[in-house]
Amino acid sequence: MARVLGEVCGAAVSGPRVRFGPSPTGFLHLGGLRTALYNYIFAKQQRGTFVLRVEDTDQGRVVPGAADSIEDMLHWAGIPPDESPRRGGPFGPYQQSLRLDLYRAASEVLLDRGAAYRCFCTPQRLELLRKEALRNQQTPRYDNRCRHLTPKEVAEKLAQGLDWVVRFRLERGVEPFQDLVYGWNKHEVAEVEGDPVILKGDGFPTYHLANVVDDHHMDISHVLRGTEWLTSTSKHLLLYKAFGWDPPQFGHLPLLLNKDGSKLSKRQGDIFLERFAQEGYLPEALLDMITNCGSGFAEKQMGRTLEELISQFEIGRITTHSALLDLEKLPEFSRMHLTRHIENEGLRQKLIQELQLLVEHVYGDQQVDKEVLEKEYVEQVLLLRKGHISHLKDLVSGNYSYLWVRPLVSREHLQTISAEVDEIGKLVLGLMTKPAAVWTIEELNKELRNLQKQTKETKYSSMMKLLRLALSGQQHGPSVAEMMVTLGPREVCGRIRKVLSS
Repeated sequence: MARVLGEVCGAAVSGPRVRFGPSPTGFLHLGGLRTALYNYIFAKQQRGTFVLRVEDTDQGRVVPGAADSIEDMLHWAGIPPDESPRRGGPFGPYQQSLRLDLYRAASEVLLDRGAAYRCFCTPQRLELLRKEALRNQQTPRYDNRCRHLTPKEVAEKLAQGLDWVVRFRLERGVEPFQDLVYGWNKHEVAEVEGDPVILKGDGFPTYHLANVVDDHHMDISHVLRGTEWLTSTSKHLLLYKAFGWDPPQFGHLPLLLNKDGSKLSKRQGDIFLERFAQEGYLPEALLDMITNCGSGFAEKQMGRTLEELISQFEIGRITTHSALLDLEKLPEFSRMHLTRHIENEGLRQKLIQELQLLVEHVYGDQQVDKEVLEKEYVEQVLLLRKGHISHLKDLVSGNYSYLWVRPLVSREHLQTISAEVDEIGKLVLGLMTKPAAVWTIEELNKELRNLQKQTKETKYSSMMKLLRLALSGQQHGPSVAEMMVTLGPREVCGRIRKVLSS
């Protein structure tokens, strides 16, 4: 019954097969994304297969919609599974609650071989064992009482209709295994644990049985999972041995922690992927951040694309140290990746469409001139603000409303600030129409001060107030120089001419 990577549905299986097995008891968070990502890049680097398997055996804790949301978020993150509940595949179904017959058959095999036994202990007895252990300051464990029942005693209890579960018979003398991250390991589980339940009374398996059975039947070659499962691996290897199956290779990933070393909690609303998607973060920024704070690469480097993560990943470089996540750095990661998108002509076209929709959504009930929604203008705004924004939605915040709502300011209104409206307007037009001028904010501030000196009686502060109103219709906001750089010469000149002709 050895697991052999062979042929499935007539097609040869090539490359590693890995799986991400989330429990739909909640939505996908950064810790889960990191586990999925390492599996994905490990598989893709070697032209392997990335499997999504929904592990929903704890039915009492399943959150409606969570399984669909997890698969949606993997697609959003750019790491879609090759096989999944939604996509299907040759080893389906990919949802454990739909594979119960397989687990029951597997438990029968173990019962027949004497590697497992039926346990008739009541919840009340188990609770008494737990309380007694705690009273004696010991770790609670099952005392293996039903392990010693004779076949006759088992038959009598079954005839009485007593409830039962299946427990796996732990054996001493486990063999060491070589973990891809932690090296040689072994844990004498029989010395510290009672025999574990592998099939519950409701017919659902526990994690231990379901994962071993599924990893075998789905031809999983490498199991990359969180380090919290490292001590259970010896138990799983005993199960493989009892079945007579070859186990996959195991690699346990160190924890992803908060920057202060505390554990990421699902109660923290700010670690779920849906929140980052709703706030407009680029998925590449998240992938970059959660790998940059950990290991698996020759050097720390911000700004890696998914393709670079795949090509540069080395599983042998994953260390056993926990990765400390600093969410305060996410805007910087996002700024870098948004800049790359803006610089790439193909990706920029998608951003233009997204920004046009954002502007219509945010400013749709205001007097938005159709010209500011034209592709050329929106593209210019993106190129001019490149490197200054972390999200597209930054460009529809109040500070940037002047980009999309052209001001309705009369020449008469501006004359209450300075009688030199026409002179100032002409000076600015002359400045903006200088050939091939690419202005920086610093350079424009200097030039604006020079322009003020050419007026007769207008103070610099009054000139800035006048220009701010002419360009934005607002009395507060970014500096006039920043507005001019962001609007670009053509739009600045258009707004100034409109005021002068009013």
